[in-house]
Amino acid sequence: MLSTIALDTQVIRPGLCTGCGACQGMCPYWGSMEGRTICYFDCERKDGRCQQFCPRMPTDLDALRCRFFPAEAVLPEIGPFLGLYLTRAADADIRGGAQHGGTMTALVELALQEGLIDAAVLTRSQGGLEAEGVLASTAEEVRACSGSSFQIPPTLAVLNKALQENRYHKIGVVGTPCKTLAVYKMKSKPLAENDSHADNIGLVFGLFCGWGLEWDGLRDLTENHLNGGSLSHMDIPPSKYHSLELRKAAGETISVNLDEVTPLVRSGCRYCTDMTAEFADLSVGGARSADGWDVDKGWNQVIVRSEKGAELLNLARKKGVLEFKETPEGALDKLKGASLGKKRTGSENLRRLRETV
Repeated sequence: MLSTIALDTQVIRPGLCTGCGACQGMCPYWGSMEGRTICYFDCERKDGRCQQFCPRMPTDLDALRCRFFPAEAVLPEIGPFLGLYLTRAADADIRGGAQHGGTMTALVELALQEGLIDAAVLTRSQGGLEAEGVLASTAEEVRACSGSSFQIPPTLAVLNKALQENRYHKIGVVGTPCKTLAVYKMKSKPLAENDSHADNIGLVFGLFCGWGLEWDGLRDLTENHLNGGSLSHMDIPPSKYHSLELRKAAGETISVNLDEVTPLVRSGCRYCTDMTAEFADLSVGGARSADGWDVDKGWNQVIVRSEKGAELLNLARKKGVLEFKETPEGALDKLKGASLGKKRTGSENLRRLRETV
């Protein structure tokens, strides 16, 4: 049987923890400090929600996938798939505050306006630093969360608290692959006698993710390169650029060689096999096309994974909330290849880890 001690020894100590927060916000035994998950006390429970929700504890992914998605819609490289689209927010103000095309902000805002969700669990940061999970219930609060951070805060602790309060009954969740997997584990109600109001989870929005970075390391790196300036955005261009872009509030962009960045990748991210957030209604990432980075950084690519996701995207088209352009030929194959590469790398790193423990 599992226990909190098992979660500590099987996930935290081997370096598998993603910092998602799925184990937090339910009891005083688990907490977080600057992205590091902390076990304050040992617990004798053998069926706690913390271990059942953790995305790094053993999970039958095929069974979980079959429970929520039709088997015929699943592609082995990228998971459930009903379509791939290139989009951006029609609202220029949303695009101006976004990392790429602002698609995620526009979709969450639309879902709130249409009553498809009544609140959303999001990540808010200061230009990509000091990230924190928040519960947003207004368009203004959603827009305040625009932009991305490569710090991974324990966002799901906010979800757990909101579910326990039982105040909202259609909570949307935006998260990286580890977080959306944990959300679907919650939705599966592994502990029937204590399902934590899992039916109050509404639309799940996934974010493409390559990796997250250690909090203090990223903070030091940005301080070294900004020379006292304030940060407004950060981004990773396509691999050929081999850089992290830091955009100052004044508009200047500084390129940092990835050789400085990759040593800061969180340990748990090296074992991840999901690039596109396969457990979600919709998954959103930066666009990749033959038009080049100068064009692509203003657009997103969106994978529709469920009927609910398709309905929201169609509504965004109908209401003019999103702009669409033709998906380039070969885009899906390129996405499959990138995703498969992460699966292979993560699986190989896991194999090596198991050989050493």
